[in-house]
Amino acid sequence: MRFGYWTPVFNGWLRNIEDEQTPLAWEHLRDIAQRAEQIGYDLTLVPELYLNDIKGPDGPTFDAWATATALAAATERLEILAAIRPSYHPVALTAKEITTIQAIAHGRFSINVVSAWWAEEARQYGIAFKDHDQRYAVTQEYVEVLKGLWRETPYTHHGRFFDFEGTHLEPKPEHEPLIYAGGESEAGREAIAHFADAYLVHGGTPEEVRTKIQDLKHRREAAGREPFQRFGMAAYVIVRDTEEEARAELDRITTIQPGAAYDSYRDFVTKSQLDTEVSLRDYSVSNRGLRPNFIGTPEQVAARIRAFEDAGVGTLLVQASPVLPELERIAEQVIPLVNGR
Repeated sequence: MRFGYWTPVFNGWLRNIEDEQTPLAWEHLRDIAQRAEQIGYDLTLVPELYLNDIKGPDGPTFDAWATATALAAATERLEILAAIRPSYHPVALTAKEITTIQAIAHGRFSINVVSAWWAEEARQYGIAFKDHDQRYAVTQEYVEVLKGLWRETPYTHHGRFFDFEGTHLEPKPEHEPLIYAGGESEAGREAIAHFADAYLVHGGTPEEVRTKIQDLKHRREAAGREPFQRFGMAAYVIVRDTEEEARAELDRITTIQPGAAYDSYRDFVTKSQLDTEVSLRDYSVSNRGLRPNFIGTPEQVAARIRAFEDAGVGTLLVQASPVLPELERIAEQVIPLVNGR
């Protein structure tokens, strides 16, 4: 199992806890990344939103791509996986930017293509917000253009959403970045089967995740594409010495506090086409991170992770709070049990 973590560009991951002891400061994000690669983590996901959907729209957030570039320069081994929403990034300029970051990262940079969901954020930032299925259609062609620019010079493309004639992009990336993507709607899964190299799912049960992975494998085969290189899942992890202590922490972070964070969550679940009902407990952390139930002693959490490995998950993207001490706890107490070290 490959272990990764979410870079906390939103001041943490808990909607009900105001101060998570995870300051939004570059030095802290750098320290987390450098420590993470020392203790066995393989990658970090840098999420992208310009408004904060964890602490509320008036909360702080760092830019994903500036952060990812800095992390690439400050680390030696971590895969830097940066989220990108095509409507916010002109495709040819982004192809050039990705090539540059990949050179800084010496081949460790990859992208998580997200079709976006937050209409209010798009309005505030002056971005046209297309309907759900069209966003995925744009995303599929966007990735086609990215790869074309990385592979061909001059590059010509006349498509539904993008038009290029004789475009030069040099240098080419020495290592073409992996394209990750996640989605649950019919349009999303069908598009991802055609354009992505790796598939990510929100937190779920082993049975739910196995079904999604098998579905994407079948769609991929029907599309005539090579198999996905990776399957990953997001999850929130609580590890304590006793199960009682872990459940007490769960109770603490899931005590609902109405306010701006809850309002942005409701916006998310009404604007996205999810295939699983999201409970108020799920709302307490992002990306349905509690649903896999990685809560308990090191032995209990490790056994649960192995069940997801059996379901097809090869990469686990961890959320935890406070981020740095909890990542250290997981690395010391859980990762060796899962990977047999």
